[in-house]
Amino acid sequence: MSRALTLILLGALLICLLPVAGVLVSTAIAELAGCRLDEAGSYPCLVLGHDLGGLLSTVFVSGWFALLTLPFAGLIVMVLGALWLVRLIRRRQSGSVR
Repeated sequence: MSRALTLILLGALLICLLPVAGVLVSTAIAELAGCRLDEAGSYPCLVLGHDLGGLLSTVFVSGWFALLTLPFAGLIVMVLGALWLVRLIRRRQSGSVR
């Protein structure tokens, strides 16, 4: 397994997990600021003097995109696992286990 392929797959995995990260971050910010955050709409949320309600709402609702990206993340994890297993078997057969 080439290093470039591994990096590409890890980058794709990171991109697939971004919607979940967005939900977690927006929820944490809203909780810390004591703001209401849900799918029903955007509510005022003052953080350091700036209203982030619209941004937090948009990022939070974008979490639904995870329904499309998480299956791809699972597929990427399976491919990475299979490639790692093939590499391990090849190393053991050649006698150079690291």
